[in-house]
Amino acid sequence: MAQNRPDRIENRQEWGQNRVERRDEVRNQVRENYPRLDFWSNYPNWAAWRINRPYRWASWAALTGWVGYGWSNPVTYAYGENVYYADDSVYYGDQPVASADVYTQQAESIVASAPEVPPDKADWMPLGVFALTQDGQASGPDPSMFLQLAISKEGIISGTFHNSATKSTQTIEGMADKKTQRAAWTVVGKTRPIVETGIANLTQDTAPALVHFADGQTQQWLMVRLEEPVAK
Repeated sequence: MAQNRPDRIENRQEWGQNRVERRDEVRNQVRENYPRLDFWSNYPNWAAWRINRPYRWASWAALTGWVGYGWSNPVTYAYGENVYYADDSVYYGDQPVASADVYTQQAESIVASAPEVPPDKADWMPLGVFALTQDGQASGPDPSMFLQLAISKEGIISGTFHNSATKSTQTIEGMADKKTQRAAWTVVGKTRPIVETGIANLTQDTAPALVHFADGQTQQWLMVRLEEPVAK
């Protein structure tokens, strides 16, 4: 795909199978290389979030009961399928919804809409721990980027981002948009890159996502939910 943008996927069945194979490979790679993946545990906000099981899987029913937005049915964001780029526009289904630049600006506005609430003044539900990898590939190198995510009852997205290659861990912040169900976040104190996906995607074992970079590129990535390690 040009610049890894989520253009319309023609071979959807093959693409879906690639995601399954890559998910299984990533989980095996993590088990072999990261026997104790707890990059969030020593980070400042961890105690404030009061989360005992960061790997816990949030179902759609649990999520809608937690966030007071009145959601009933999930809005589907299947990048490359019902959401895709064509002629510098972003389409939802067969209808153009925004230019590529405006769609990125909308994601930025969602991040900026998060209210200033101290972590210890909010209640948090874990959304899980994910590895980030390129989408559309059945196999690839060991992942080096990881996300631990949580959501507040106000729809605030928070958590930690870890890059094992640079040995850096940072807090992320963002928001789930009430109207569109788009969830977007970035590292605290930065404006790019912005990661976005449908909030319902984060209740699945793989979550296709868009990453908007400062140079104007938008790439399609895959978030692979990691299983909770077996206690030894």
